[in-house]
Amino acid sequence: MKITIDQDKCIASGQCVAAASDVFDQRDEDGIAFLVNEDPPEDEADDVRHAAAVCPALAILVED
Repeated sequence: MKITIDQDKCIASGQCVAAASDVFDQRDEDGIAFLVNEDPPEDEADDVRHAAAVCPALAILVED
């Protein structure tokens, strides 16, 4: 699974962190999302896909 965040699109809503906090986090200074785990285990794949789906800016791309 390859996860990409377009930080220019991110609006710092935090939905990705709420959906998959073991994979995503937000920068303290501006709230922009970043990956804390670029290669999550397969049992977190559904959470990662859910995070991409609920991102209001559609800033997360997940490729299998």
